[in-house]
Amino acid sequence: MSMYKSMKSTFVSEYKTRPDAYKQRLVEWTTQPPVTKVDGPTNIARARELGYKAKEGVIIIRVQVKGGKKKRERNWGGRKPSKSGRFFSRAKSIQAIAEERAARKFINCEVLNSYFVGSAGSRKFYEVIMLDRAVPAIKSDRIYHDIIAQRARAFRGLTSVGKKHRGIAIKSFGTVKARPSVRENIRGRRRI
Repeated sequence: MSMYKSMKSTFVSEYKTRPDAYKQRLVEWTTQPPVTKVDGPTNIARARELGYKAKEGVIIIRVQVKGGKKKRERNWGGRKPSKSGRFFSRAKSIQAIAEERAARKFINCEVLNSYFVGSAGSRKFYEVIMLDRAVPAIKSDRIYHDIIAQRARAFRGLTSVGKKHRGIAIKSFGTVKARPSVRENIRGRRRI
């Protein structure tokens, strides 16, 4: 078994068995602010799979998001009881929300990718890999150069998680009407 494969299996087994060290780590994370810059990735194998390089200008942000459905305000107008629901599932994933929160906090950076690192109760933790646009090492990098050219990637659904909730993560039969976006495709068909 390769080194990265064993690291990944260790991370999965830690999540399932929940040893004391893992629990202690989660307790420490819950006391920190919701969006925190960290020194390095917790799961280095997963981070490298998603494009992380240990170089200047590549930073890791840990984001804490409350899971579960979205609670709507109570409607005071007249409704049938069946239409007065308060809990609705979100249109985008919690991971996409975590990427957006990191992008709002660090406005000089672009989101490269993100991955799950743990959950404690209703809180879920994600680590977001971000690229600093102003660093010369990032500007000259062959791969990162194209990514920092896309402004506001997280908000426009251009990350891999964003493409997933937009329905364009895969190219196959059934995704034709999702390109370039569902709304634009409908508008285009109305114009014809």
